[in-house]
Amino acid sequence: MNQQKRARRSFSADFKAQMVKLYQQGKSRSELVKQYDLTPSALDRWISQSSKSGSFKTKDNRTPEENELIALRKELKQLRMENDILKQAAPDNGTKIKILKANQHRYAVAALCRCLGISRHYAYYQCKTTKRKSIAHYADKILTIFKRSYQSYGTRRIRIALQQAGISVSRRYIARVMKSLSLVSKYTIKRYRGYQIASNSSVTANHLQRQFDVGTKQQIIVADLTYIRVNHCWNYLCVLLNLSNRQIAGYSVGQHKTADLVMSALSQIKQPLSSLHLFHSDRGKEFDNQLLDKCFNTFNIQRSLSKKGCPYDNAVAEATFKSIKTEFVKGEKFMTTGELEQAFAAYAYWYNHKRLHSLLGYLPPVEFNKRLPLNFVV
Repeated sequence: MNQQKRARRSFSADFKAQMVKLYQQGKSRSELVKQYDLTPSALDRWISQSSKSGSFKTKDNRTPEENELIALRKELKQLRMENDILKQAAPDNGTKIKILKANQHRYAVAALCRCLGISRHYAYYQCKTTKRKSIAHYADKILTIFKRSYQSYGTRRIRIALQQAGISVSRRYIARVMKSLSLVSKYTIKRYRGYQIASNSSVTANHLQRQFDVGTKQQIIVADLTYIRVNHCWNYLCVLLNLSNRQIAGYSVGQHKTADLVMSALSQIKQPLSSLHLFHSDRGKEFDNQLLDKCFNTFNIQRSLSKKGCPYDNAVAEATFKSIKTEFVKGEKFMTTGELEQAFAAYAYWYNHKRLHSLLGYLPPVEFNKRLPLNFVV
């Protein structure tokens, strides 16, 4: 009796990483294979890839000999194509285009262009079944309509005006003409982009609701995370800000963007965590995860998350990071994570004790904190 063929499955990089992590933490190979219905060879391959390159992509785990073999095969394919095409090629462009059209179902157009010695732009233009109107054909009429509209018409209204004059063109053609003449409608300005409530897919709601008032009696922490280049690699900086006085309550620096980075920043808060009322952040997985959920449930801290893709809901943290990038990061070079952490410790002290904050009446956060009814000493 033939065994039923196993259905082919695909696994995400995160799943593979979790399997390797479970194996490294002591779970046996046989248990993983049985519990997750894996093939032993696949698990062995993931473990090997993790130890070698840290990546589960095949191309990242190839040996130099394998890469050389792939390159040779591509070169051989290119030479065979050139040999096949050049036998048919003629010096005039018209014949070359005919050859290209006859062989574009066999080879890539870009490769055919290289072989025949013609530009891709010319080839694509010649291969199109419809001819495009010259940009200059209706340029004068479009310019006249635009000026008579007090420079307010865009492509949609110009198209309607041309239709009324018996001219039928597309909005894309009008846009090309306007771009060539540097015509920009007065209404072409950046506008505030609304965010639908439906995009807030997480169970956790936005309880902060952009209430960024200074001097609030509640102890509210807003958090965010950014990346900083350290010796040609990205390191990550997590900053926790006290909303009542804009003071840096905690921070952490690390090479990986994980929940542990946020927990490290939380551990720097000198006030008992049970005194916090609200913790607000964006929807990054480094903030929205089970590790932080357990911490917040233990200390009875309410969780608040911004709407998906809406930076305005965490505007204070975003503005703080803009100051950090401008004042601290710009023009500086960091060679190690330790050097970055030491430098930011000095900056955080200056930020809290010396930096004049316009929203705080040009007082440093620590000085302003002394005047609050409820102090939150950081």
